[in-house]
Amino acid sequence: MPKVDRFEDLVCWQKARELAGEIFELTCQGSFAKDYALRDQINKSAGSVMDNIAEGFGRGSRQEFVNFLVYAIGSANEVKSQLYRASDRNHITKSVFEQTYDKADHTAKMMVSLINTIKRSATGKDLRQN
Repeated sequence: MPKVDRFEDLVCWQKARELAGEIFELTCQGSFAKDYALRDQINKSAGSVMDNIAEGFGRGSRQEFVNFLVYAIGSANEVKSQLYRASDRNHITKSVFEQTYDKADHTAKMMVSLINTIKRSATGKDLRQN
């Protein structure tokens, strides 16, 4: 696994940040902005994806990082479920649903790949070591 010194260097974190930004923009528009419970919940879930990646990376051990990546995947799946509710309530178009769903799904798949890479890499506790 290549050396990574900062969580910001992780592509999955960068994609999670983009997802959180897109979700925020969606929730500021039209009827979505007035559906306070769903708006707040989907924003928290999207933020949780990037936050769990960062927190897990900062824990320092491979196993804790993997655990937090699993939590982040759960949050990405939460976002996908909440997108269905947004679509069902006509807050977003089918096209926006599909695009945003795909971004959340792609981000989750990147984390699965990272977990597999971590598990295959050399044993050790310091994430910042090769």
